[in-house]
Amino acid sequence: PEKLVQVLEELQRMEEVAGLYTSSGDHMILMECWFKNMNQLSEFVKRLEKLDGVTRICPAIILEKIK
Repeated sequence: PEKLVQVLEELQRMEEVAGLYTSSGDHMILMECWFKNMNQLSEFVKRLEKLDGVTRICPAIILEKIK
């Protein structure tokens, strides 16, 4: 929590981030990102892991848009 603003500022500058949200519940930050392949996703996650203040990353992949 003490590094939330700093992490958000860093994420805002990343071109892969299409949407950035704060939330309550299990996760403090939610992001919408677009990648051409799993390798790009993997490299992005490695970059996130190096950010000071990031303690956990829980990627989820959208399979189908219903509405």
